[in-house]
Amino acid sequence: MIKDIIVEIRSGAGGEEAALFAADLFRMYSRFAEKQGWSTNLISSSQTGLGGYKEIILEIKGEDVFKKLEYEGGVHRVQRIPSTEKSGRVHTSTVSVAVMPMANETEIKINPRDLRIDVLRASGPGGQYVNKRESAVRIIHTPTGLMVTCQEERTQQQNKERAMKVLRTRLLDKKRQEEMSLRGDTRREQIGHADRSEKIRTYNFPQNRITDHRINKSWHQLDKIIDGGLEPIIKTFNKVKHEKKNL
Repeated sequence: MIKDIIVEIRSGAGGEEAALFAADLFRMYSRFAEKQGWSTNLISSSQTGLGGYKEIILEIKGEDVFKKLEYEGGVHRVQRIPSTEKSGRVHTSTVSVAVMPMANETEIKINPRDLRIDVLRASGPGGQYVNKRESAVRIIHTPTGLMVTCQEERTQQQNKERAMKVLRTRLLDKKRQEEMSLRGDTRREQIGHADRSEKIRTYNFPQNRITDHRINKSWHQLDKIIDGGLEPIIKTFNKVKHEKKNL
């Protein structure tokens, strides 16, 4: 049984408001993981000056992690009045989420000659350097062009190990998507297997409502859900998915 996953959260349309919502989703999944008794580890992050995130990557470990969060991947849309908005106008922003089962070294073999490894200085919000030592690591897989940067740990070796973990997972995810495409078993043909460009959910703050567009169902008490109360959504979604598979 797959237990461990990597979750990648990236801000999309909406500038700083999208970055702030990325931070909200990071908190939502972290709180949900805590309530489930799972463990989380921050692998990489790129923070903005106002406390949002351009990108954040985390590892979640625990029983049934992939089973419960598998279908969180896709575009999450938020509609709310940003804290920076003086006129009180509702803005619409987007954040993309990718959920991938973690790959181990036996599943994905990487030729060291296919890697370009750069050592950088770690930086903080706004790009300022926070570490005078060159501890951040950037790895580029030259055959695919995939690039991973990690700077959360204090040493080069620790950051390299974390970056390699993400790279293996991305390569395995790429391989699985290609295999699904060859079988004609695309994500669009399976409920919940949302393409990462597909809008799966809207968080409407003025109406205190979350809507999952794949099953056309809404929930209220958005504040509780965004605080990690995802269980009702996940249970309902999995129930509908199971029913449709049995039709």
